[in-house]
Amino acid sequence: MTSRVLPILPIFQSQDSLFSLYQSDCNEILQEFRGQFDLIFADPPYFLSNNGLSIQSGKIVSVNKGQWDKGENIGDIDAFNRQWIQNAKEALKPTGSIMISGTYHNIFSLSRILQKLDFKILNIITWQKTNPPPNFSCRYLTHSTEQIIWARKSYKHKHIFNYEILKKLNGDKQMRDVWSFPAIAPWEKTNGKHPTQKPLSLLIRLILMASDKDSLICDPFSGSSTTGIAANLLHRKFIGIEKENEFIQMSIKRKEELDSNRKGIESRIRDLVRHRNTNNS
Repeated sequence: MTSRVLPILPIFQSQDSLFSLYQSDCNEILQEFRGQFDLIFADPPYFLSNNGLSIQSGKIVSVNKGQWDKGENIGDIDAFNRQWIQNAKEALKPTGSIMISGTYHNIFSLSRILQKLDFKILNIITWQKTNPPPNFSCRYLTHSTEQIIWARKSYKHKHIFNYEILKKLNGDKQMRDVWSFPAIAPWEKTNGKHPTQKPLSLLIRLILMASDKDSLICDPFSGSSTTGIAANLLHRKFIGIEKENEFIQMSIKRKEELDSNRKGIESRIRDLVRHRNTNNS
């Protein structure tokens, strides 16, 4: 007689059932959701924790984020990316799409693996930061952008793309692929700050673009769950996967803050989501 494997349960699920968190390796949890997600947004390790220095708020700080962000062997980095992207593909619906953020440290590995796994790359969105930190060494150009690769699972099935909504947000002009947003605002850090936290306004626009109200959205490296907060603001259901307990607790606090102050948060981000891409005309 074989024993039945019990399903993995979330460590947290909100009362409205729109926000669930799993504390585990994403490769383990993604396999529990085969063919279920409409959209995956992933902010994987950039592998830039190399003992270098940067400047934040006028102070010299280390660029090291944690052990999870260290990686020097390109073969190991490629293997890591291939494993989680393969599992993410299997967790997507046939019509599903994936968005992956990165910089030059990891974006080429991600793009190459997406193509090898037969994704159809749709766009590479450039997030232009309006307030980037200055270059500490003065030997390079200031790093002021990050990229988000948007790709769909299947060449055969159409993906969700809310063209008219994006056009309306952009003053009735076609939305372009360069978006200008500031980094996270102080009010987004009231429950703590993740070292690679993305601005809520950026995630809201991405989710508006590539999902519908009945969509199920996943973030396999959810951190402080900006993706989940954005999804819930737009009445989408969210599944977050995160290893670190510190960030799980931060995520729970952010969800509780959203439930108690939805109108206040909505008013803060409403104008930021609109008219923030560059080269509009």
